Amino acid sequence: MSKWLFETDRLRLRPVTVEDAGLMLAVWNDPAFIRNVADRGIRTEAQALQAIRDGAQKLFDDYGYGPYCMSLKSDGAMVGICGLFRRENLDDPDIGFAVLPDYCGKGLASEASFAVLDYASKSLQLDKLLAIVSPENAASIGLIEKLGMRFDRMITMPGETEAICLYDMSISAAQKG
Repeated sequence: MSKWLFETDRLRLRPVTVEDAGLMLAVWNDPAFIRNVADRGIRTEAQALQAIRDGAQKLFDDYGYGPYCMSLKSDGAMVGICGLFRRENLDDPDIGFAVLPDYCGKGLASEASFAVLDYASKSLQLDKLLAIVSPENAASIGLIEKLGMRFDRMITMPGETEAICLYDMSISAAQKG
């Protein structure tokens, strides 16, 4: 069986593991990620390994989903992550994505997000999906809306001071078909 969970036209996706510490370190320290998501303060591979154990691995163990590595089919390059997250202050899982700078603007986040949405509806049988996004992040808002999500309200995440946008969508029976 392939280590890849699912594929798109250009991508292969699989769960993030401790072997992906280098990729995650690059994602977490990308200036766009820091600006649009947060500065996680993860600067070393050891910190990345611990964050994966405490984050991604726990999500997969507890819920059966989490972030997925995105790899190009053409050359195997690791280009970012896209997946499902579970936050203590939200009632449903949320979709999130981050693409490394060299691969931005090529539609890869969109391609991966539609695959994750399909997986969430058909394989995981989720009924509702959320997204949280900085109100200044126009590109991500565009993708979230392209997925079919609608703005719900502004929220402030625990430990944060700035309000962010909460989007949501019901996953219809037709999508689950």
